Amino acid sequence: MDSAVERAIEYLWERYDRPLTLTEIAESAGLSRFYFARLFRDITGITPGRFLAAIRIYQAKRLLLETPLRITDVSVLVGYSSLGSFSNCFTSSVGVSPGRFRRLSPTGATELPGLSPATRAGSGAIAGTISLPEGHGNAQVYLGAFPTRIVQHHAVSSMVVDVPGGRPTCYHLPYVPDGTWFVHAVAVADGVSTEARRRTALIGMHPLVTVDAEGVTSAAVRLRRRRAIDPPVLLALPELTPRPAPAVGGCPATTARQTPKCRSGRPSSA
Repeated sequence: MDSAVERAIEYLWERYDRPLTLTEIAESAGLSRFYFARLFRDITGITPGRFLAAIRIYQAKRLLLETPLRITDVSVLVGYSSLGSFSNCFTSSVGVSPGRFRRLSPTGATELPGLSPATRAGSGAIAGTISLPEGHGNAQVYLGAFPTRIVQHHAVSSMVVDVPGGRPTCYHLPYVPDGTWFVHAVAVADGVSTEARRRTALIGMHPLVTVDAEGVTSAAVRLRRRRAIDPPVLLALPELTPRPAPAVGGCPATTARQTPKCRSGRPSSA
């Protein structure tokens, strides 16, 4: 039934600027409304309405960066009838207002947020390995613990890791509060073959990672190319530019803020 859900998602991408009902979306997949809603959530992890909202914000990001359109016009073009509603949804999903997102940089990139001492106290950590799919060279990977299946504001803890192609790299994500989180990874990787020299966007996720205070929870993350059923990335990410991996044994040092280095193939304690 993946094909039915994929047809519905294609329908959402084509008509995100219109007011769509669940019945209309289900009919595009050739399924009944109630069966479709359950199937869509089982396959994508979110509701059709949430997926549609993510597409609208993603397209708004693109228009803000690629066109000189006024923010009011952008909100209308992506299906919002109220500028206030658009601004609120954009800010809560991306992490910054539409105006600030446009001003940040040519890519809309932001910086990793710092954590206050109060946030660090009594927290746990997540550690494991990050690996790239075959056929990719070095990558910079943004890794964070999120409360949702969508990469959106805000991560409770995040870091950037330089990952070489061809071998897993360990990471240690500190200051993760008690709770159950989705570990998301977003990367830009170099191609290694003559036919694939262009840089590729990759994503990865380890769902439902439970963290206890003062403990370290293991979670391996393998990145892959984005599929049609994956919601778009909404968070305003730091710029991810692949760099030469350090020629050292064990795990290369990370570029994360407030993050201990990882050596000898094992994550260090927080």
